[in-house]
Amino acid sequence: MKAVKEVEGSVAIDFACEALGVARASYYRFLKPPDSPKETRSGHFRALSCEEKKAVLGCLNSERFCDRAPAEVYATLLDEGDYYCSISTMYRILRDSNQVRERRDQLRHPNYRKPELLATGSNQVWSWDITKLLGPAKWTYYHLYVILDIFSRYVVGWMVAHRESAELAKRLIKDTCEKQGIKPGQLTVHADRGSSMKSKTVSQLLMDLGVVRTHSRPHVSNDNPFSESQFKTLKYMPGFPGKFGCIEDSRGFCGNFFNWYNWKHHHSGIGLLTPGSVHYGLAETITAHRQEVLNGAFLTHPERFVRKPPSPPEPPQAVWINPPEKPGKNKFRENHLL
Repeated sequence: MKAVKEVEGSVAIDFACEALGVARASYYRFLKPPDSPKETRSGHFRALSCEEKKAVLGCLNSERFCDRAPAEVYATLLDEGDYYCSISTMYRILRDSNQVRERRDQLRHPNYRKPELLATGSNQVWSWDITKLLGPAKWTYYHLYVILDIFSRYVVGWMVAHRESAELAKRLIKDTCEKQGIKPGQLTVHADRGSSMKSKTVSQLLMDLGVVRTHSRPHVSNDNPFSESQFKTLKYMPGFPGKFGCIEDSRGFCGNFFNWYNWKHHHSGIGLLTPGSVHYGLAETITAHRQEVLNGAFLTHPERFVRKPPSPPEPPQAVWINPPEKPGKNKFRENHLL
């Protein structure tokens, strides 16, 4: 700073600071006495005084205007020959007092918690849903109930019925739990918010079985992704009919489909294994056999594998419905979107 002071008389301050690598703000701060009082920013001359702001806030919170919007208060006062301030100033005063909200009494929807479910093995988390299959005539449907294990993608239970019913859902869930040998405290069953899923009949059954139940948030299909994906696989199958002639036709088609899906379909989400092999603990044996085949291919033609020896895809060790977000993830994304 002293060097800048010495050349100040012969060279402009801008050039002197630039030549010596000193910021101009630092130079001027150096010139100011250390015990000089800090500058206080005074309010704008057009701003309302504290008394006037209190009067406006008292008017807005009065019994007469407490449930009215600022624009309505502004217009009413003008008609009566009174003017306090503009509408935007009213909002500013309310905002400073943390009172900017819907001032009318109306229904408030609850904040539904995002379900976060983790499965590290079979029969820990099931997802179930109901979809409609077109019947032979217009406005006729058959209802397909499907229960899916999210870790193995194995369809543990399914049923086709003429209607959607809580009693039918209860019967299917009970029979499936008995078939899979579910013990109290072992299983979580996830579903959307359909009438059957939220019924007291199903809820009471799950409580009696010691099964935890969770539900998707309203209008959020991503909270039940495994069931939605499985229904898409069903309806995009080659040979899936646009309409079924009768309920026996739909049951026959679904029976063949779920047999293929569980034991022949190599699912990309579980390391190209079949859901049945993962569900019943055969994944490790199959993966080891695949590795032996790839090792033989590598020994025969090592030049065809440039980066590393081949290895089969591994099934996931954990499967989530809505995995928790990592700390700082949203902030990182926001910074990169700006």
